[in-house]
Amino acid sequence: MTQYVYRFGGGIDADGAPTDSTKARNLLGGKGANLAEMANIGLPVPPGFTISTEMCTRFMQDNGAYPESLTGEVAQGVAHIEAITGKKFGDAADPLLVSVRSGARASMPGMMDTVLNLGLNDETVEGLAKTSGDERFAWDSYRRFIQMYSDVVLELDHDAFEEALEIAKEDNGFFTDTEMESQHWKALVAEYKGLVEEQWGKPFPQDVNDQLWGAVSAVFGSWQADRAKVYRRLNDIPAEWGTAVNVQAMVFGNMGETSATGVAFTRNPSTGDSAYYGEWLINAQGEDVVAGIRTPQYLSKAAREEANAKPLSMEEAMAETYGELTNVFDLLERHYRDMQDIEFTVERGKLWMLQTRSGKRTAKAALKIAVDMANDGLITEEEAVARVDPMALDQLLHPTLDPDAKRDVLTTGLPASPGAACGIIVFDSDTAERRTEMGDEVILVRVETSPEDIHGMHAAKGILTARGGMTSHAAVVARGMGRPCVSGAGSLSINNETKLLKIGDRELKEGDVLTIDGSNGQVMAGRVKTIQPELVGDFGVLMEWADKVRRLGVRTNAETPQDCKVARDFGAEGIGLCRTEHMFFETSRITAVRQMILAANEAGRREALAKLLPEQREDFRQIFEVMVGLPVTIRLLDPPLHEFLPHHQSEFEEVAAAADVGVETLKQRANELHEFNPMLGHRGCRLGVTYPEIYEMQARAIFEAACEIAEASGEAPIPEVMIPLVATARELELMKDAVDRMAEEVFAEKGRRIEYLVGTMIELPRAALMAGKIANHGEFFSFGTNDLTQTTLGVSRDDAGRFLTQYVDKGIFPRDPFVSLDIEGVGQLIELAAERGRATRPDIKLGICGEHGGDPASIAFCEETGLDYVSASPYRVPIARLAAAQAALAKRG
Repeated sequence: MTQYVYRFGGGIDADGAPTDSTKARNLLGGKGANLAEMANIGLPVPPGFTISTEMCTRFMQDNGAYPESLTGEVAQGVAHIEAITGKKFGDAADPLLVSVRSGARASMPGMMDTVLNLGLNDETVEGLAKTSGDERFAWDSYRRFIQMYSDVVLELDHDAFEEALEIAKEDNGFFTDTEMESQHWKALVAEYKGLVEEQWGKPFPQDVNDQLWGAVSAVFGSWQADRAKVYRRLNDIPAEWGTAVNVQAMVFGNMGETSATGVAFTRNPSTGDSAYYGEWLINAQGEDVVAGIRTPQYLSKAAREEANAKPLSMEEAMAETYGELTNVFDLLERHYRDMQDIEFTVERGKLWMLQTRSGKRTAKAALKIAVDMANDGLITEEEAVARVDPMALDQLLHPTLDPDAKRDVLTTGLPASPGAACGIIVFDSDTAERRTEMGDEVILVRVETSPEDIHGMHAAKGILTARGGMTSHAAVVARGMGRPCVSGAGSLSINNETKLLKIGDRELKEGDVLTIDGSNGQVMAGRVKTIQPELVGDFGVLMEWADKVRRLGVRTNAETPQDCKVARDFGAEGIGLCRTEHMFFETSRITAVRQMILAANEAGRREALAKLLPEQREDFRQIFEVMVGLPVTIRLLDPPLHEFLPHHQSEFEEVAAAADVGVETLKQRANELHEFNPMLGHRGCRLGVTYPEIYEMQARAIFEAACEIAEASGEAPIPEVMIPLVATARELELMKDAVDRMAEEVFAEKGRRIEYLVGTMIELPRAALMAGKIANHGEFFSFGTNDLTQTTLGVSRDDAGRFLTQYVDKGIFPRDPFVSLDIEGVGQLIELAAERGRATRPDIKLGICGEHGGDPASIAFCEETGLDYVSASPYRVPIARLAAAQAALAKRG
């Protein structure tokens, strides 16, 4: 028979639970495992029992039903608490009261339900009053229990109970709950019971066992609450983990002036400073602190004095108990070797520990705590590297909003690219560029962006779109540029003609100031103060430690000298993806690009390409100058030609004049190039096959620029020419021959040779399957996971945001496959391609260059698969470095 209940306290050690800390946490949840652990090391923990996460999984599978065996196990658990406390559950004379709390294996603060003071009814409240000698305390506890149980278990209108409490205080001329006396609480309890019967249709439950099972079911059920689902989705917590339920003897911080409750951290969670940090309240229960019902007091005298606050700190008001508490802080931090978040209660002078867990902290604090603990010998350097969440580094790498500043939030979209930006609203890229040149800071607001918006996106401080997901064009490019971006803000109504933005009943015009927070998706009216990042000290130390242990190389996705410099400063070891199409949209060359596309024959195309060659060569020269000595993977032209076509009469006229042909002829040619599904049409290597002169020009520009840099600096870059959208070995063979031919021509002209590679992007399922044959011609594979995900799943990344959230909530995908790699499906293709490619060419270089290159879970997969490098947008390079180090440590075991 499966054991579902595990007791703690009273000298019980493990009670059948695993002794391995990870296995114990998985079974008992973080709270249950830590309560048992604290009890085992001799700390004052109220006795109790934990119903395991396995029971939660079964509860959900069986639609809320319990196995018969659980009844007996819970009864034994209650008897265990009774034996230690000397009280009886439901006893009218000396009642045992319990708390019922959640506790998942991963901390989810505030996301699930809790019930306190359970076991009170019309009889036991009288017994509690007599045994405690405090009638006010007993009736205060009863009203708390009815209110909480009605909200959490019976799901009644919480506001009705709050309103009744406020009216009671107002009628008696009281401002705070603490002014209420026992007769006032009695009267409120009667009113609460009336509200229950009115809303529920039945009297408030008096049977304490019915109360207990109702609370247990409610806590298990809260695992599926909307807020818990959202939290899990944002923090990559699997739905199948479930939560444990902890039933524990109540201890009371609301038994008068010698009682108190509090929450504390062993270090400052905002800064990481080694100083106790917390709050407490006299004559209160824990919910009063965490729910903000009353204004708490400072824990230490130093914190009170720094804040210039008058109410005494715990250190001053309860000096002896505070001293005991600080000893516990030090013991727990040494025991768990991490900063702890602790909940405690003082009942008539006696200290009780209710919870400990590794505390949530800012990225800045996480770095400082990890480095300080390693320097103090409490943990190793490798443990310090493993302690910091790589994604938390986003907080450090981008400007953030001042947390104390006021925010006028208009709407919330998807947090597509982290950081914060303020600026005036503009609705098109040309205006963004022009206003930036005039010295303005701008926010580019678009329904959606296209590659043609690249100059406006580069000019803008931030980007806001009504459509698109986390890997939409706007999101991908914004992250690459380090621009904050909020995408998919569906409540936006954008009128480009009138230059108006509407959000509900609010209307903003071009030139009005807007602030966006790409870290949480908020869109705010007006200017909100930002804070610039500081990347020194602990950040540099931890990155150095990370680089010692990682195996994977880390490159960047970049195509401008500025992005390249940012990435190199962040530790990038080369470029894994340089997208050349962005260069073609520059104002100075778009006409020549369009002339080339619309040309009726090869001669016309070569004439236009001759105009583009010098500018393309200069593009590469500037990039090679920054990346000298490092590999630079350049993807030859990839997007469908339709993206470059003219849209307006004036644009057709401009191209016609440059090409010396008629406007109508060009329009007819544009119509011939029209495709119904261009993203699956004439693009990638298909352009090179049909118009080889395009790739020849790009290859010549690459090798001429590389030779120039080699001659000027004495050190050459290492170009890696990437052929996109290959599906067959023959395609790559043809394109490699063309590139090699151009290389030999340039080397002969320049009188120098440089090292280079030719390879391909694996972004089609067929390419992955045929990797063994393709490797005969490709010296490297770069997995384009954005397109490989699209083509494998048959899902457009630009449109998927409309339904993928529901797919994640319903367990169809564990997470958004465009944010974190679909390891089960797409990952299998990568593994297969890597295996077959190496079988043909053992020394083939393998990497990924999609957005997944900056995702820690995807990086862990790359480490397992044995890829050589990952490539991420510039501002994700440190994240990738740290994640790669953690993946290497995890693989070692």
